[in-house]
Amino acid sequence: MKEIQNNFSKQSSFYKKYRPNYPIELINDILRITSGRDYCWDCGTGNGQVAIELSNHFERVYATDISEKQIASAFKRENIEYSVGRSEETAFNKNKFDLITVAQAIHWFDFRAFNKEINRVAKNGAIVAIWGYGLLRIETSIDLLIDRFYRDTIGPYWNQERKYVDAEYATIALDFKEISLKKNYQIKTKWTLEALKGYLNSWSSVQNYIVQNQENPVNGFVEDLKKYWKKDTIKEITFPIFTRIGRIEK
Repeated sequence: MKEIQNNFSKQSSFYKKYRPNYPIELINDILRITSGRDYCWDCGTGNGQVAIELSNHFERVYATDISEKQIASAFKRENIEYSVGRSEETAFNKNKFDLITVAQAIHWFDFRAFNKEINRVAKNGAIVAIWGYGLLRIETSIDLLIDRFYRDTIGPYWNQERKYVDAEYATIALDFKEISLKKNYQIKTKWTLEALKGYLNSWSSVQNYIVQNQENPVNGFVEDLKKYWKKDTIKEITFPIFTRIGRIEK
């Protein structure tokens, strides 16, 4: 099985504070095609931002992640059971889950092993909902600088798995009957420049750059942005969401 890559423990505080929340419209549309409301499993839960929302709709939510620090800082609720472990190999019973979700995480998984595991633990007819989001968009002048930073400054420091995100997960083989929701979902939020700085520091590529060069590239980049983004000014941020959703048929 693929070697574990724990890329978010050291910046777990940035991850929880600055990673954007997913639109409730996406969650609701997934729930509309999910028949059962007993158990769901959120794989690669991170700080539990999806698990906490799903806990409003299911009797019990199981949320797993390989990072102990992420789990330790995750949002808590009585009907959420967090555990540390791989999504490709669990102790869950067969035919347990009505819904399995993976938000911005599947690119780190061993795809073959994960396909086998979801088919083992999902009920017949269960929904598997996988999604991620692309590069943020703000306004043309800033977007050009973000693209250059993403491509040239930290491009060489992304793990190879980033190619799956850039391809919007289209190149990942998934063993379920595909369902298209036929909607263009977006994350929309409003940030100060300081919030953008925090978000960029949650990127694994930035952390890789720091380790190899002993300096943080975000600091100089934020200085460049100040020409277009004055201190304490709030700007609207948009992230395009891409989805892979399917039904397990046994």
